[in-house]
Amino acid sequence: MKLKEKVDFIINKLEEIYPVLDIPLDHKDPYTLLIAVLMSAQSTDKKVNEVTPILFSKADNPYDMIKLSVDEIRNIIKPVGLSPTKSKGIWNLSKILIDKYDGNVPNDIQKLEELPSVGHKTASVVVSQGFGQPAFPVDTHIHRLMYRWGLSTGKNVIKTELDAKRLFPKSKWNELHLRIIFYGREYCPARGWDINNDIITKTIGRKSVINKLIK
Repeated sequence: MKLKEKVDFIINKLEEIYPVLDIPLDHKDPYTLLIAVLMSAQSTDKKVNEVTPILFSKADNPYDMIKLSVDEIRNIIKPVGLSPTKSKGIWNLSKILIDKYDGNVPNDIQKLEELPSVGHKTASVVVSQGFGQPAFPVDTHIHRLMYRWGLSTGKNVIKTELDAKRLFPKSKWNELHLRIIFYGREYCPARGWDINNDIITKTIGRKSVINKLIK
């Protein structure tokens, strides 16, 4: 199968499996999305969605957030893990949003990346899901599947993102990255992977990956 045919097969199959998409992290605007994505690092969407209503009932905007102490934020978000670092990041970025952006979240990846505790993936998710800008945030699932599907070398997430953006139509990026994540979790996990349930890898996957499983 030629590369273009593989890409079309992946897009069509994912749209068939996931015709309707829900954004995994509950939020109501770019600010609450930014905080939720920051909290999700090395945690689960489920756990974050359990904690954010408690935090947002006290502070769902930067002005109210800086009225809380870092310790208060840390105690609320403790269940998601890494709370000492995340609570400082939440407080400090909220202060910067007030001082530099009149309390608004900038619709710009570079400006977002300048904020404390905000990396490239978080910034990409915010512009994609918060503002509808085309972006391709690469998480561990996308990185794994792009390699298994023979679409990237697996060298690092930067290379994976570049390859994804090169191969997939820009108009598809925002929904496609979510579909790949959902598929990775459900059918192509890192552990306990049964290729017989994974129609995409079984059909177009990297031969060395498939042969290793069959042995």
